[in-house]
Amino acid sequence: MPKPSRRIPSVPRLLSLPLLLASMAAGNALAADYEQVPGSALTFASQYQGEVFVGRFPDFKTTLSFDPADPAAARLDVVIPLATASTRNPERDETLLGSDFFASARFPQARYTATGFRALGDDRYAADGTLSLRGISKPVTLTFTWTPGERPVLAGKATVKRLDFDVGAGDWADTADLPNEVAVSTKVFFQAK
Repeated sequence: MPKPSRRIPSVPRLLSLPLLLASMAAGNALAADYEQVPGSALTFASQYQGEVFVGRFPDFKTTLSFDPADPAAARLDVVIPLATASTRNPERDETLLGSDFFASARFPQARYTATGFRALGDDRYAADGTLSLRGISKPVTLTFTWTPGERPVLAGKATVKRLDFDVGAGDWADTADLPNEVAVSTKVFFQAK
């Protein structure tokens, strides 16, 4: 009976297995694409003559491409319809939507975009993005925590200098009555696209 021959795999075959495994691992590490789901919130807080007020943008929309293992490849896009801003005070809301503040008839939306995040440790990140508001674009950093899971959560804060965007300029420019810095907070719930 002839002895079975032992075939030695060719070099290309030997190399193809590690390459296949490496490509599968890289595919698993790709950023996931997420879209915002109900329950998310985007708020802003300031004060007028010492009285604190909080407002919200109920109709904002967020999309995110993010892999915590590669934050530099992340992309964030937030669209904010300004006409929906509400502080639950009709007189103040009318002023906010008017030409001295958001000028929502002329500039119907604001937009925040960021490409690439910085890892800060302990599931904390910073997005050095750009806020476009009233036709003016300026850098704004959003710091946030990321809670992974089936319904991941981004919870973040930023400080926006309103006068950089001509919000409340003119008669409203006095920072003794209305501070320049506005605290912005967000909690966004996501689902994979």
